Amino acid sequence: MANAVPCTNEILPAGGPGAFYLGRAEKLPQQLPAEYAGKVRLIYLDPPFGTGDLFRMQIGGRSVTKPAYTDTLTGDGYIAWMRTVLSGCRELLSPEGSLYLHVDYRMAAPLKLLLDELFGAEHFMNEIIWMYKSGGRSTKHFSRKHDTILFYRKTRNVYFNIDAAGTPRGPERRNHMRRSVDEAGRVTYSIRTGGKVYTYHEETPLYPSDVWTDIEHLHQRDPERNGYATQKPEALLRRIIGVSSRPGDLVADLFSGSGTTAAAASAMGRRFLAADSSPFALYALRRRQSLGHNAVSMLEEGSSLALHFPAVTKGAAIDAAVWRRGGLCGCEVSGYSADSGAPLIYAALGALRGETFRPAAFTYAAAAPLSLRMPAPDGPAALQTVDAEGHQMFWELGV
Repeated sequence: MANAVPCTNEILPAGGPGAFYLGRAEKLPQQLPAEYAGKVRLIYLDPPFGTGDLFRMQIGGRSVTKPAYTDTLTGDGYIAWMRTVLSGCRELLSPEGSLYLHVDYRMAAPLKLLLDELFGAEHFMNEIIWMYKSGGRSTKHFSRKHDTILFYRKTRNVYFNIDAAGTPRGPERRNHMRRSVDEAGRVTYSIRTGGKVYTYHEETPLYPSDVWTDIEHLHQRDPERNGYATQKPEALLRRIIGVSSRPGDLVADLFSGSGTTAAAASAMGRRFLAADSSPFALYALRRRQSLGHNAVSMLEEGSSLALHFPAVTKGAAIDAAVWRRGGLCGCEVSGYSADSGAPLIYAALGALRGETFRPAAFTYAAAAPLSLRMPAPDGPAALQTVDAEGHQMFWELGV
């Protein structure tokens, strides 16, 4: 017999180091543990742009399409909301910290004024233009082919390492430079400007300006896509994380969405703090970090990922049986039903201690019937389920 039980924390032994909080961005800075205040080196925010749209996410092996989040605030209401979010972010930043706010043409101007007010105009670093080729073409106006990323520091002591974004000049000749070979046999390029000669080697790094044309938008069939609307490419976050944080630093994103910031941060040896109000963002981050795509998998030991969310014990029912043989424990799920009628998209078998769940086996192809097995835990086994409405519950299996 499976009984629904409260659970507010999930610890994955792989996928970190980091933490995710399910909650609203304007409330989280005050609700987060005190350990985060003044300790975050970098914050990247990709909030809703005030479009008035309803965005959707494709989830599960059966391509179920459900709303991921709504973007309905506009005008003064939107600015008031972002004032609360950005004020909280400033409190999270360390003295060396910086904030990158990713917006589009709708809100770039008013948010620039708001950031000048909250951070100080003297702490404005860059207005970065991210240009891309994807999207349609307009005949009623010039086609809109860029986003704006507003880059601010908290203090003059900001950490910024442009070398992290440098790439070798390579063999291509630029600006009518003269090509030659120096005494060490290295290819060099030189140019005379203002009475001075400037010489560069092939390996001399080139640094990006504030107009980024070398990072493409994700196309519809890009293998990096995970079905989440407005997903950004990892290359974009890798550049930002590389120049504005060191390995081991804490990187935060309060609009986690598709989980790109967390994925890039963990791959680059940073810790991450991610948050979002959508249960589908929680699902997307878990899936992206656990690497358990569409298969029953055992989690490998590594840097832990802590997920935090409100407890839910109503809204679904399950038919499940558990067994133990030797050193193994298994669960057979013969049926699942939700009040909404939504099907399962994820299930995990593990151990529940208090209100903390530790999965040991999971599947993203979770249609009932299904079977999961793991090494037998000390104490009762527990099952976690997530359906296509984002409804998450935990079940104590009793053996």
